Amino acid sequence: MRHKKKVNHLGRTASHKKALMRNMAAQLIEHKEIKTTLAKAKELRGYVERLITYGKKGAVHHRRLAFKFLQNKEAVHELFESIASAYEDRNGGYTRIIKLGQRKGDGASVAVMQLVGYEAGAETAKPEKTSKKASKKAEPKKEKESKPEAKKEEKPADEAQAPAEEKAEVKEAPAAEEKETKTDETEDK
Repeated sequence: MRHKKKVNHLGRTASHKKALMRNMAAQLIEHKEIKTTLAKAKELRGYVERLITYGKKGAVHHRRLAFKFLQNKEAVHELFESIASAYEDRNGGYTRIIKLGQRKGDGASVAVMQLVGYEAGAETAKPEKTSKKASKKAEPKKEKESKPEAKKEEKPADEAQAPAEEKAEVKEAPAAEEKETKTDETEDK
């Protein structure tokens, strides 16, 4: 029995789970947001929170500890240079997990894990309450509305009026000639 054992093994060996957590932590640090299963996100949270705390401390020892886990120089550099400085005033709670629902293939609970404060791409990741059909219908309408506005903005007001007047005068002359030719043709028949 597993009394008082809270660690989720995720159905993997210890080495496989360690490699999984390393890769997911490096991807989260690089992209600031990842989409994964809820169980993996909850397990990853502890690792990432510890790494960000190392980054806030900033000593060489903590940089080495972070590299020992991540095994990725670019991720460690990003962690210590940009991410840690963003969380200087924050005492924990550096990550957020947003549940997205069930995956279609196997029914697994899917979630988005993101770093707090880096929500620029979160709008696309958050679940929408509207149906897919309704959102597809709404998108083309937005495109059609924006195109006429762009055409109007391209022409300055003075230039737009002057050519329009010239074109109107030019159009009136051929129209009068066409009427005369039509009446001549009907009279000839």
